[in-house]
Amino acid sequence: MRLDKWLWAARFFKTRSLAQQAIAAGRVKLGDARVKSSHAVKASDSLLIRIGEFEWQVVVKALSDRRGAAEVARKLYEETEASRLERQRRQDLRRWGAEPATALKGRPTKRDRRRIDDFTSPSDES
Repeated sequence: MRLDKWLWAARFFKTRSLAQQAIAAGRVKLGDARVKSSHAVKASDSLLIRIGEFEWQVVVKALSDRRGAAEVARKLYEETEASRLERQRRQDLRRWGAEPATALKGRPTKRDRRRIDDFTSPSDES
C-alpha cells in the first residue's frame, strides 16, 4: 500500500495531496530515511511524522485504503510511549503559556520602536 494513502486513511492528513506534500518536504520518514509518497508501507514499519510543532513516532499495525472513522484510524497504528509523552508535554506548554515572541514578525516598526523607547527610557519626571 502507498505511504501517502495510508497516512490519509490513518487520518494524519486531511487529503492525499497534503500527505504527498509532507512526504516530499521530508516531514514523514520511514525509519530514519526519507521516502517517496509511492513507497510501499507494510505492517511493523516505523514512521516519524511531523505536523507543525508536533511529532508522532508510530508503528504501523494494519493497512487500510479507506478513510474511516477516527476510532478505526487509531487502530491502524500504535504510537510509541516516548512520542506520546513528548506530545503531551508540548501540548501542556502550549496550553499554559504562549510564546511571547510569536506575535512578532520581523523588525519593529517606527511606532513600535517609539513605544519601546518610552517603556525602557527613564522618565524625566522627578
